Amino acid sequence: MKIQIVGTVEYINIGTGAWAIVTDTDEQYEIWQPAPEAILQEGLKVKVNAKVRDDVFTMAAIGDVLEIEDFQKLG
Repeated sequence: MKIQIVGTVEYINIGTGAWAIVTDTDEQYEIWQPAPEAILQEGLKVKVNAKVRDDVFTMAAIGDVLEIEDFQKLG
């Protein structure tokens, strides 16, 4: 399933660590690796087009896993 979300990039310090996007409505999505290096910046506000990867599970298990297709930095 493809989605478009707006949120803030956060580094979650759990286990080996994980990158996530948290929306304004507190939905949390884990960024699937490898991800574009430019998006992996703590506090970065972004609009993301991504594919939800229902076939991928992670050690962090912090939310649905997103495969970033493209993104735009905001503000």
